[in-house]
Amino acid sequence: MLVALLKKVVRAVVVLLVVSFVTFVLMFGNGPGIARAVLGKDAAEADVRAEIARLGLDRPLFVQFGEWLRGVVTGDLGSSFFTGQSVASALATRVPVTLALIVLSLLLTVVVSVLIGVAAAVHGGWIDRVVQVLAVLGAAVPPFIVAIGLIFALAISVRLFPATGYVSPDQSLRGWISSVTLPVLALLTGSVASAASQFRGAVLDTLSRDFVRTLRARGVPERLVIFRHVLRNSAGPGLTVLSLQTIALIGGAVIIEVVFALPGMGDLTNTAAQQGDVPVVMGCVLVIVVIVLVVNLLGDLANAAVNPKARTR
Repeated sequence: MLVALLKKVVRAVVVLLVVSFVTFVLMFGNGPGIARAVLGKDAAEADVRAEIARLGLDRPLFVQFGEWLRGVVTGDLGSSFFTGQSVASALATRVPVTLALIVLSLLLTVVVSVLIGVAAAVHGGWIDRVVQVLAVLGAAVPPFIVAIGLIFALAISVRLFPATGYVSPDQSLRGWISSVTLPVLALLTGSVASAASQFRGAVLDTLSRDFVRTLRARGVPERLVIFRHVLRNSAGPGLTVLSLQTIALIGGAVIIEVVFALPGMGDLTNTAAQQGDVPVVMGCVLVIVVIVLVVNLLGDLANAAVNPKARTR
C-alpha cells in the first residue's frame, strides 16, 4: 500500500512539473507580447526592449522557469504585472470562494446521486427512465446555460436569490448561503445527473451478483442487503465517478463564477488572461492542477480502502 501511494505521489509531481513547464513556455515564450501588454500597444520599441529586460524575459526560458520554480517552493509566485499585488495573496482571497462552491456541490452530488441512483436501480420504472433522461440532458446542457436560466427564473422573475455578487460567511451566514445557492444549483445539474446514472449502473451490476441472491435467499432484510452490502460493493466505481465529477466541478466553477460575478479563481483567471497578466495566470493554473491531482490521489486512496485489488495499482 505504501509503495503504491509513493508511486502515485511521484506521478502526481511529474505531471505537475510537466504541466507547469508547458504552461510556462506558452505564457512566457512571447516576451515582446508580454511587454506590450504591460506598456500598451502604442509603446515604442525602445520601451518594449527595456521592459523585456526589466522583467527578465530576455533570459533563456529554462533559467526563467528554474527561478519561478524556486519561488513556488518557497511560496513566492511572483507579483502581478499590472497591480503589483503578490500572486499568493491574490489567490489566498480567491481560492476559498472556489473551494466553497466545489465542496458544497460535491457533498450535495454525493447525497442526491446516491439516493437517486439506488432508487432507479432498485425500483426501476419511471424513476429509472427519469434518471436516464436527466443524464442525457445534464451532459448536453452546459452549466452556464443552466446558470442563466436560474438567474432569470429565481433571481429576476421571483427575486428569491441575488443574481450576482458574493457575501462572505464572516459577514453574514444567511447572505453567504443566499449568494452561493444559484451557483451551486447550476453546478449540480450536470454532476448529479451524470453521477446518478453511473451509480445506477454500479448498483445494477452488484444486484446481479450471486452473493446478493444468496443474502436474499437467506431472508436478510432488503434494506440491509442494499445499504450494507450492495452499496459497499458499488463504492469503488462510485468513488471513481465522484473523483471525475470533482474535476468537472472545478472546470465548471471557473465559468460559473464569471456568470455570477463571484470573486473566485474563475474571475481572477479570466481577468488575468484578458490583461495578459502572466504571473497571475501561472499561479491560477498551478493551483487548479494541484487541486485536480489532490482529488485524484484522494479518490485513489478511498478506492483502495474499499477495494483491496486497487491497492497494488
